[in-house]
Amino acid sequence: METQRLNQQIQFIIEIDKLKQVLRQTLLTDASRRENSAEHSWHLAVMAITLAEYAPLEVDIFCAIKMLLIHDLVEIDAGDTFCYDVQGNHNKAERETEAALRLFGLLPEAQGKELRLLWEEFEAVATPTAKFAAALDRIQPLLHNQQTEGGTWRIHGITRDQVMKRIAPVETGAPALWPFILQLIEDCIQAGYLKPSAN
Repeated sequence: METQRLNQQIQFIIEIDKLKQVLRQTLLTDASRRENSAEHSWHLAVMAITLAEYAPLEVDIFCAIKMLLIHDLVEIDAGDTFCYDVQGNHNKAERETEAALRLFGLLPEAQGKELRLLWEEFEAVATPTAKFAAALDRIQPLLHNQQTEGGTWRIHGITRDQVMKRIAPVETGAPALWPFILQLIEDCIQAGYLKPSAN
């Protein structure tokens, strides 16, 4: 057993525990508190397993699960940026890239590079697998907002236009789920959970 390699891996494992302390804007479905980013990542990974039958044929589900489990690790350093925070999103990519360098750099070189490339693939949203993973990342908060009668949407005065722009990746990443998502949004508007578009 190579002691240095194992020590690096253990250091990484201990470091990523900090993701449990990063709070997101999304409320738990019982609205008791905000979820943390580790809970979010776990939820998405289980969604990938559960909804695998709706993935386009080119999607590698195991790879998508790995992406979803690591995609928010950068928030340990960069923090969670609320998707509707225009100013916060301005330098998000820069902050997260620096975080990726540090965090994946804790691992043995080849392993760190593998996870870094997976993270970059997720961020680029160019491959079928990354598009499917990104679609799930958009669907999960939508479900939480529906279950909490508008939750984060109500707190921040979010409109249908904003939500439609945010969930657009679902149409191409998980087209089989798109009709369900469109209906869910309309149901939320009808129920008063989401503001209709300002016209």
